[in-house]
Amino acid sequence: MATSPKKSSQDLSIQVGRVFTPTSPIDERSLFAGREEQVRLILDVINQKGQHAILYGERGVGKTSLANVLSSFWGLANRIVATRINCDATDDYNSAWRKVFDQIALTSEQPGLGFTREPRFKVASAADLLGPSPATPASVRSALTKLATQALPILIIDEFDRLGQEPRRAFADTIKTLSDSAVNATIILVGVADSVEQLIHEHQSVERALVQIRMPRMSKAEIGAIIANGAARLKMSFSSVAGGRIAKLSQGLPHYTHLLALHACRAALDKQSMTVDTDAVKTAINKAISGAQQSIRTAYEYAVRSPRKDNLFSDVLLACAMAETNELGYFAAQDVRPPLQDITGRRYEIPSFAQHLNEFCDSKRGPILHKDGTRRLFRYRFINPLLQPFVVMRGVDADRIKESALD
Repeated sequence: MATSPKKSSQDLSIQVGRVFTPTSPIDERSLFAGREEQVRLILDVINQKGQHAILYGERGVGKTSLANVLSSFWGLANRIVATRINCDATDDYNSAWRKVFDQIALTSEQPGLGFTREPRFKVASAADLLGPSPATPASVRSALTKLATQALPILIIDEFDRLGQEPRRAFADTIKTLSDSAVNATIILVGVADSVEQLIHEHQSVERALVQIRMPRMSKAEIGAIIANGAARLKMSFSSVAGGRIAKLSQGLPHYTHLLALHACRAALDKQSMTVDTDAVKTAINKAISGAQQSIRTAYEYAVRSPRKDNLFSDVLLACAMAETNELGYFAAQDVRPPLQDITGRRYEIPSFAQHLNEFCDSKRGPILHKDGTRRLFRYRFINPLLQPFVVMRGVDADRIKESALD
Protein backbone atom coordinates (compact mmCIF):
# COMPACT_ATOMS: atom_id res chain seq x y z
CA MET A 1 0.00 0.00 0.00
CA ALA A 2 1.46 3.39 -0.99
CA THR A 3 2.28 5.95 1.68
CA SER A 4 0.09 9.04 1.48
CA PRO A 5 1.84 12.40 0.83
CA LYS A 6 0.50 13.70 4.15
CA LYS A 7 1.97 10.74 6.06
CA SER A 8 5.27 11.10 4.20
CA SER A 9 5.39 14.82 5.08
CA GLN A 10 4.75 14.03 8.75
CA ASP A 11 7.54 11.46 8.80
CA LEU A 12 9.95 13.90 7.16
CA SER A 13 8.96 16.62 9.63
CA ILE A 14 10.00 14.29 12.46
CA GLN A 15 13.26 13.54 10.66
CA VAL A 16 13.95 17.28 10.40
CA GLY A 17 14.08 17.38 14.19
CA ARG A 18 16.78 14.72 14.19
CA VAL A 19 18.91 16.55 11.64
CA PHE A 20 18.61 20.13 12.89
CA THR A 21 19.06 20.02 16.67
CA PRO A 22 19.11 23.49 18.27
CA THR A 23 18.64 22.16 21.81
CA SER A 24 21.44 19.59 21.80
CA PRO A 25 24.99 19.40 20.44
CA ILE A 26 25.79 17.51 17.25
CA ASP A 27 26.86 13.92 17.95
CA GLU A 28 27.19 12.62 14.38
CA ARG A 29 30.13 13.46 12.14
CA SER A 30 28.06 13.44 8.93
CA LEU A 31 26.03 16.38 10.27
CA PHE A 32 29.08 18.23 11.61
CA ALA A 33 30.48 21.06 9.52
CA GLY A 34 33.55 23.28 9.52
CA ARG A 35 36.15 23.65 12.26
CA GLU A 36 38.85 22.05 10.11
CA GLU A 37 41.64 24.14 11.67
CA GLN A 38 40.56 23.29 15.23
CA VAL A 39 40.29 19.57 14.41
CA ARG A 40 43.75 19.61 12.82
CA LEU A 41 45.28 21.30 15.86
CA ILE A 42 43.71 18.80 18.25
CA LEU A 43 44.91 15.84 16.17
CA ASP A 44 48.42 17.32 16.20
CA VAL A 45 48.22 17.48 20.01
CA ILE A 46 47.14 13.83 20.27
CA ASN A 47 50.02 12.74 18.04
CA GLN A 48 52.63 14.44 20.24
CA LYS A 49 53.42 12.82 23.56
CA GLY A 50 53.36 15.27 26.46
CA GLN A 51 51.00 17.69 24.73
CA HIS A 52 47.49 18.59 25.90
CA ALA A 53 44.91 21.08 24.64
CA ILE A 54 42.45 23.65 25.89
CA LEU A 55 39.50 24.55 23.64
CA TYR A 56 37.87 27.85 24.57
CA GLY A 57 35.47 30.44 23.18
CA GLU A 58 32.08 32.10 23.59
CA ARG A 59 29.05 30.17 24.71
CA GLY A 60 27.12 28.76 21.76
CA VAL A 61 29.93 28.52 19.19
CA GLY A 62 29.83 24.71 19.06
CA LYS A 63 32.63 23.59 21.41
CA THR A 64 30.64 20.65 22.78
CA SER A 65 29.57 19.54 19.31
CA LEU A 66 33.23 19.43 18.29
CA ALA A 67 34.08 17.49 21.45
CA ASN A 68 31.28 15.01 20.67
CA VAL A 69 32.56 14.12 17.20
CA LEU A 70 36.31 14.25 17.86
CA SER A 71 36.58 10.47 18.26
CA SER A 72 35.50 10.01 14.63
CA PHE A 73 38.62 11.91 13.51
CA TRP A 74 41.26 9.91 15.40
CA GLY A 75 42.13 7.48 12.61
CA LEU A 76 45.12 6.16 14.55
CA ALA A 77 46.42 2.61 14.29
CA ASN A 78 46.88 1.98 18.01
CA ARG A 79 44.01 1.31 20.39
CA ILE A 80 42.33 4.37 21.85
CA VAL A 81 40.20 4.91 24.94
CA ALA A 82 38.30 8.16 24.43
CA THR A 83 35.85 9.56 26.95
CA ARG A 84 34.13 12.90 27.62
CA ILE A 85 32.55 14.24 30.79
CA ASN A 86 30.61 17.40 31.66
CA CYS A 87 31.65 19.24 34.79
CA ASP A 88 29.04 20.91 36.97
CA ALA A 89 29.06 23.39 39.83
CA THR A 90 29.13 20.59 42.43
CA ASP A 91 32.29 18.99 41.05
CA ASP A 92 35.74 19.27 42.57
CA TYR A 93 39.02 17.80 41.32
CA ASN A 94 38.34 14.37 42.80
CA SER A 95 34.75 14.01 41.53
CA ALA A 96 35.69 15.21 38.05
CA TRP A 97 38.41 12.58 37.71
CA ARG A 98 36.21 9.84 39.12
CA LYS A 99 33.63 10.75 36.46
CA VAL A 100 36.36 10.31 33.85
CA PHE A 101 37.61 6.94 35.07
CA ASP A 102 34.10 5.61 35.80
CA GLN A 103 33.43 5.78 32.06
CA ILE A 104 36.41 3.58 31.22
CA ALA A 105 36.12 -0.19 31.53
CA LEU A 106 39.20 -2.37 32.03
CA THR A 107 39.16 -5.97 30.83
CA SER A 108 41.61 -8.46 32.33
CA GLU A 109 42.12 -12.14 31.52
CA GLN A 110 41.75 -14.60 34.40
CA PRO A 111 43.00 -18.24 34.42
CA GLY A 112 40.29 -20.75 33.60
CA LEU A 113 38.95 -23.36 36.03
CA GLY A 114 38.36 -27.06 35.51
CA PHE A 115 39.71 -29.40 32.86
CA THR A 116 39.17 -27.10 29.90
CA ARG A 117 40.88 -24.18 31.63
CA GLU A 118 39.30 -21.73 29.20
CA PRO A 119 40.30 -18.19 30.15
CA ARG A 120 37.75 -15.89 31.76
CA PHE A 121 37.57 -12.15 31.30
CA LYS A 122 36.92 -9.76 34.15
CA VAL A 123 35.57 -6.26 33.53
CA ALA A 124 36.21 -3.54 36.13
CA SER A 125 35.98 0.24 36.30
CA ALA A 126 39.19 2.14 35.68
CA ALA A 127 38.25 4.22 38.75
CA ASP A 128 39.89 1.42 40.78
CA LEU A 129 43.22 2.67 39.45
CA LEU A 130 42.77 5.88 41.46
CA GLY A 131 42.50 4.02 44.74
CA PRO A 132 40.16 4.82 47.64
CA SER A 133 41.72 8.18 48.60
CA PRO A 134 40.74 11.50 46.99
CA ALA A 135 42.41 11.96 43.62
CA THR A 136 45.59 14.03 43.41
CA PRO A 137 47.76 14.99 40.44
CA ALA A 138 50.16 12.23 41.48
CA SER A 139 47.46 9.52 41.68
CA VAL A 140 45.96 10.63 38.36
CA ARG A 141 49.40 10.45 36.73
CA SER A 142 49.91 6.95 38.17
CA ALA A 143 46.46 5.79 36.98
CA LEU A 144 46.95 7.18 33.47
CA THR A 145 50.42 5.63 33.25
CA LYS A 146 48.89 2.20 33.94
CA LEU A 147 45.98 2.83 31.58
CA ALA A 148 48.35 3.92 28.80
CA THR A 149 49.95 0.46 28.78
CA GLN A 150 46.67 -0.91 27.36
CA ALA A 151 45.48 1.97 25.18
CA LEU A 152 45.98 5.65 24.39
CA PRO A 153 43.69 7.63 26.75
CA ILE A 154 42.07 10.75 25.27
CA LEU A 155 40.11 12.49 28.01
CA ILE A 156 37.79 15.43 27.24
CA ILE A 157 36.80 17.60 30.21
CA ASP A 158 33.84 19.70 29.00
CA GLU A 159 32.39 22.76 30.78
CA PHE A 160 35.70 23.16 32.56
CA ASP A 161 34.76 26.75 33.44
CA ARG A 162 32.16 25.44 35.91
CA LEU A 163 34.90 24.16 38.21
CA GLY A 164 36.19 26.37 41.01
CA GLN A 165 39.60 27.99 41.02
CA GLU A 166 41.28 25.33 43.16
CA PRO A 167 40.19 22.35 41.00
CA ARG A 168 41.30 24.22 37.89
CA ARG A 169 44.68 24.88 39.45
CA ALA A 170 44.98 21.16 40.29
CA PHE A 171 44.22 20.31 36.64
CA ALA A 172 47.05 22.64 35.61
CA ASP A 173 49.37 20.76 38.00
CA THR A 174 48.18 17.46 36.53
CA ILE A 175 48.92 18.54 32.97
CA LYS A 176 52.36 19.71 34.01
CA THR A 177 53.24 16.44 35.76
CA LEU A 178 51.88 14.34 32.88
CA SER A 179 53.99 16.34 30.43
CA ASP A 180 57.11 16.20 32.60
CA SER A 181 56.71 12.42 32.92
CA ALA A 182 55.90 11.99 29.20
CA VAL A 183 52.80 9.95 30.01
CA ASN A 184 51.17 8.82 26.77
CA ALA A 185 47.73 10.34 27.46
CA THR A 186 45.99 13.46 26.22
CA ILE A 187 43.72 15.77 28.20
CA ILE A 188 41.48 18.19 26.29
CA LEU A 189 39.89 20.92 28.42
CA VAL A 190 36.81 22.67 27.00
CA GLY A 191 35.35 25.86 28.48
CA VAL A 192 33.64 29.20 28.00
CA ALA A 193 36.17 32.04 28.10
CA ASP A 194 37.79 34.81 26.09
CA SER A 195 41.27 33.66 27.02
CA VAL A 196 43.14 30.80 28.67
CA GLU A 197 43.92 33.09 31.61
CA GLN A 198 40.21 33.11 32.50
CA LEU A 199 40.15 29.32 32.67
CA ILE A 200 43.53 28.49 34.20
CA HIS A 201 45.15 31.04 36.47
CA GLU A 202 48.38 29.06 36.47
CA HIS A 203 48.47 28.89 32.68
CA GLN A 204 52.06 30.15 32.41
CA SER A 205 53.35 27.11 34.30
CA VAL A 206 51.74 24.78 31.76
CA GLU A 207 52.14 26.93 28.66
CA ARG A 208 54.68 24.56 27.12
CA ALA A 209 52.40 21.52 27.53
CA LEU A 210 49.02 23.12 26.83
CA VAL A 211 48.11 24.04 23.25
CA GLN A 212 45.60 26.88 23.25
CA ILE A 213 42.83 26.49 20.65
CA ARG A 214 40.28 29.27 20.37
CA MET A 215 36.87 28.53 18.85
CA PRO A 216 35.66 31.68 17.08
CA ARG A 217 32.17 32.13 15.75
CA MET A 218 31.58 30.12 12.59
CA SER A 219 32.19 31.69 9.20
CA LYS A 220 29.35 32.10 6.70
CA ALA A 221 30.83 29.22 4.71
CA GLU A 222 30.75 26.94 7.77
CA ILE A 223 27.18 27.98 8.59
CA GLY A 224 26.29 27.30 4.96
CA ALA A 225 27.81 23.82 5.26
CA ILE A 226 25.55 23.04 8.24
CA ILE A 227 22.51 23.98 6.15
CA ALA A 228 23.76 22.06 3.09
CA ASN A 229 24.58 18.91 5.08
CA GLY A 230 21.16 18.90 6.73
CA ALA A 231 19.34 19.57 3.48
CA ALA A 232 21.19 16.73 1.75
CA ARG A 233 20.26 14.31 4.55
CA LEU A 234 16.59 15.32 4.23
CA LYS A 235 16.67 15.45 0.42
CA MET A 236 15.39 19.02 0.67
CA SER A 237 16.85 22.26 -0.67
CA PHE A 238 17.20 25.89 0.43
CA SER A 239 16.96 28.75 -2.02
CA SER A 240 20.19 30.77 -2.08
CA VAL A 241 18.42 33.78 -0.54
CA ALA A 242 16.77 31.70 2.20
CA GLY A 243 20.05 29.99 3.11
CA GLY A 244 21.87 33.31 3.06
CA ARG A 245 19.36 34.93 5.40
CA ILE A 246 19.62 32.09 7.91
CA ALA A 247 23.43 32.40 7.79
CA LYS A 248 23.22 36.16 8.32
CA LEU A 249 20.77 35.85 11.22
CA SER A 250 22.84 33.12 12.89
CA GLN A 251 25.76 35.54 13.38
CA GLY A 252 28.20 32.64 13.56
CA LEU A 253 26.29 30.76 16.27
CA PRO A 254 25.29 27.25 15.10
CA HIS A 255 22.44 27.10 17.64
CA TYR A 256 20.47 29.62 15.59
CA THR A 257 21.39 27.94 12.31
CA HIS A 258 19.82 24.72 13.58
CA LEU A 259 16.85 26.55 15.13
CA LEU A 260 15.95 28.55 12.03
CA ALA A 261 16.62 25.67 9.63
CA LEU A 262 14.42 23.39 11.75
CA HIS A 263 11.42 25.75 11.67
CA ALA A 264 12.01 26.76 8.04
CA CYS A 265 12.05 23.15 6.83
CA ARG A 266 8.86 22.38 8.70
CA ALA A 267 7.22 25.53 7.33
CA ALA A 268 8.09 24.38 3.80
CA LEU A 269 6.77 20.88 4.48
CA ASP A 270 3.53 22.33 5.83
CA LYS A 271 3.06 23.78 2.34
CA GLN A 272 3.93 20.42 0.76
CA SER A 273 7.20 21.86 -0.57
CA MET A 274 10.68 20.34 -0.46
CA THR A 275 12.29 23.75 -1.01
CA VAL A 276 12.84 26.28 1.78
CA ASP A 277 12.13 29.81 0.53
CA THR A 278 12.13 33.26 2.14
CA ASP A 279 8.53 32.87 3.31
CA ALA A 280 9.54 29.74 5.21
CA VAL A 281 12.43 31.67 6.78
CA LYS A 282 10.03 34.43 7.82
CA THR A 283 7.83 31.83 9.52
CA ALA A 284 10.94 30.36 11.18
CA ILE A 285 11.90 33.76 12.60
CA ASN A 286 8.46 34.15 14.16
CA LYS A 287 8.65 30.63 15.63
CA ALA A 288 12.16 31.24 16.98
CA ILE A 289 11.07 34.43 18.72
CA SER A 290 7.95 32.94 20.28
CA GLY A 291 9.84 29.86 21.42
CA ALA A 292 12.92 31.64 22.78
CA GLN A 293 14.11 30.90 26.29
CA GLN A 294 12.31 32.95 28.91
CA SER A 295 15.65 34.26 30.20
CA ILE A 296 16.43 35.76 26.78
CA ARG A 297 12.95 37.26 26.37
CA THR A 298 13.09 38.75 29.87
CA ALA A 299 16.59 40.16 29.34
CA TYR A 300 15.42 41.88 26.16
CA GLU A 301 12.30 43.40 27.73
CA TYR A 302 14.28 44.53 30.77
CA ALA A 303 16.88 46.24 28.57
CA VAL A 304 14.50 48.27 26.39
CA ARG A 305 11.75 49.18 28.85
CA SER A 306 10.99 52.89 29.25
CA PRO A 307 7.93 54.98 30.16
CA ARG A 308 8.59 57.23 27.14
CA LYS A 309 7.14 56.04 23.83
CA ASP A 310 9.77 57.96 21.85
CA ASN A 311 12.71 56.33 23.63
CA LEU A 312 15.66 55.02 21.62
CA PHE A 313 16.55 51.96 23.70
CA SER A 314 15.12 49.31 21.38
CA ASP A 315 16.61 51.06 18.32
CA VAL A 316 20.06 51.41 19.89
CA LEU A 317 20.03 47.80 21.11
CA LEU A 318 19.09 46.61 17.62
CA ALA A 319 21.88 48.74 16.15
CA CYS A 320 24.31 47.16 18.64
CA ALA A 321 23.19 43.71 17.51
CA MET A 322 23.85 44.66 13.87
CA ALA A 323 27.12 46.55 14.42
CA GLU A 324 30.35 45.36 12.85
CA THR A 325 32.46 43.49 15.44
CA ASN A 326 36.01 42.26 15.80
CA GLU A 327 36.87 38.55 16.07
CA LEU A 328 36.01 38.55 19.78
CA GLY A 329 32.56 40.06 19.22
CA TYR A 330 33.40 43.59 20.43
CA PHE A 331 32.19 46.76 18.73
CA ALA A 332 32.83 50.46 19.32
CA ALA A 333 30.27 53.26 19.69
CA GLN A 334 31.11 54.48 16.19
CA ASP A 335 30.14 51.05 14.82
CA VAL A 336 26.60 51.59 16.12
CA ARG A 337 26.01 54.76 14.05
CA PRO A 338 25.51 53.21 10.55
CA PRO A 339 22.93 50.56 11.57
CA LEU A 340 21.16 53.07 13.84
CA GLN A 341 20.76 55.41 10.87
CA ASP A 342 19.41 52.55 8.74
CA ILE A 343 16.92 51.58 11.45
CA THR A 344 15.63 55.07 12.27
CA GLY A 345 16.23 56.92 9.01
CA ARG A 346 17.97 59.64 11.02
CA ARG A 347 21.64 60.46 11.59
CA TYR A 348 22.67 60.26 15.24
CA GLU A 349 26.05 61.28 16.60
CA ILE A 350 27.66 59.26 19.40
CA PRO A 351 26.65 61.66 22.25
CA SER A 352 22.99 61.02 21.28
CA PHE A 353 23.19 57.37 22.25
CA ALA A 354 26.29 57.11 24.47
CA GLN A 355 24.12 57.12 27.58
CA HIS A 356 22.08 54.24 26.17
CA LEU A 357 25.24 52.18 25.80
CA ASN A 358 26.25 53.00 29.37
CA GLU A 359 22.86 51.96 30.69
CA PHE A 360 23.02 48.67 28.80
CA CYS A 361 26.21 47.99 30.79
CA ASP A 362 24.55 48.85 34.11
CA SER A 363 22.40 46.72 36.40
CA LYS A 364 19.41 48.99 35.73
CA ARG A 365 19.09 47.29 32.32
CA GLY A 366 20.64 43.91 32.97
CA PRO A 367 23.45 44.43 32.33
CA ILE A 368 23.07 43.26 28.77
CA LEU A 369 26.41 44.53 27.41
CA HIS A 370 29.94 44.19 28.74
CA LYS A 371 32.20 47.25 28.44
CA ASP A 372 35.96 46.95 28.12
CA GLY A 373 38.81 49.38 27.48
CA THR A 374 39.43 53.00 28.49
CA ARG A 375 37.72 56.34 27.88
CA ARG A 376 37.33 57.09 24.15
CA LEU A 377 38.50 53.53 23.47
CA PHE A 378 35.62 51.61 25.04
CA ARG A 379 34.46 48.45 23.32
CA TYR A 380 31.16 46.67 23.94
CA ARG A 381 29.93 43.10 23.59
CA PHE A 382 26.74 41.18 24.37
CA ILE A 383 27.19 39.31 27.64
CA ASN A 384 24.97 36.49 26.40
CA PRO A 385 25.89 35.81 22.75
CA LEU A 386 22.55 34.09 22.15
CA LEU A 387 20.73 37.38 22.81
CA GLN A 388 22.33 39.13 19.84
CA PRO A 389 20.58 37.15 17.03
CA PHE A 390 17.34 37.28 19.05
CA VAL A 391 17.45 41.08 19.00
CA VAL A 392 18.00 41.08 15.23
CA MET A 393 15.13 38.64 14.68
CA ARG A 394 12.87 40.87 16.75
CA GLY A 395 13.83 43.74 14.47
CA VAL A 396 13.10 41.69 11.35
CA ASP A 397 9.77 40.48 12.70
CA ALA A 398 8.74 44.05 13.54
CA ASP A 399 9.77 45.30 10.06
CA ARG A 400 12.37 47.61 11.56
CA ILE A 401 15.04 46.06 9.37
CA LYS A 402 14.84 45.99 5.59
CA GLU A 403 14.89 42.43 4.25
CA SER A 404 17.67 43.47 1.88
CA ALA A 405 19.89 43.99 4.94
CA LEU A 406 19.90 40.20 5.40
CA ASP A 407 21.04 39.45 1.85
